[in-house]
Amino acid sequence: MILKNKISIAILAAAIIGLGGCASSEDEQAKAISNQGVQALYADARESMAIGNFAQASQTLSIIDSKYPFGPHSHQVQLDLIFSYYKVGKPDQALATIDRFVRLNPNHADVDYAYFMRGVTNMELDNNLFQEILGVDRSDRDPSKSREAFEDFRRLIQKYPNSKYALDARERMLHIKNRLASYEIAVARYYMRRQAFIAAANRGRYVIENFPDTSQVQPALEIMVSSYNQLDLTELKENTMRTLRLNYPDSEFLE
Repeated sequence: MILKNKISIAILAAAIIGLGGCASSEDEQAKAISNQGVQALYADARESMAIGNFAQASQTLSIIDSKYPFGPHSHQVQLDLIFSYYKVGKPDQALATIDRFVRLNPNHADVDYAYFMRGVTNMELDNNLFQEILGVDRSDRDPSKSREAFEDFRRLIQKYPNSKYALDARERMLHIKNRLASYEIAVARYYMRRQAFIAAANRGRYVIENFPDTSQVQPALEIMVSSYNQLDLTELKENTMRTLRLNYPDSEFLE
């Protein structure tokens, strides 16, 4: 038993020393990087980005940004840092860098890129791991980040309609509108299950009025038909049914 304890202690001590060595090695690497000149640092950062090592790139760019905030590459460093933070899954740091860049450089030639990346980053924050990997539908989760992304892209298009990012922004806005409409449908179905038919019908109508160019119009109409039927609102039901029949003749609600 004593021998086992001694062996365990020895293994633990070796592990601690190993961890200390790793930490020391990382510290020495960071120190070595920080001791380079700005030109060499930026060249290293660009090389890291070129090979897809955005973790290393973000570390190097962060050092440049803190040591040389007014250096010859300061603006491009911040823009590269935004993208690197985004690529390594650090959205909070990306958003903070974006906000700082926009605040300090409102008239910069590439400020439209900063607005675009704010929208892209907020979209990423709304992505759901389970939905993407496991195929689980979580359209009922709060879409606040999607709303922020939509406003980011809208602001970009409004301020810079000729930006090279405007077309991509418009396409992303269409995707976001489907996301927001899906959320409204999920809430409407929740109200249906709770037999809150007026609230369900109102959510359906909201989708029709605000997201008419999305794939959620058909389920919105179907929810409205079902809700009006439960509420004995015959005229509203028939009017909605006509709209459903005209636009979606294959709907199961028409059988």
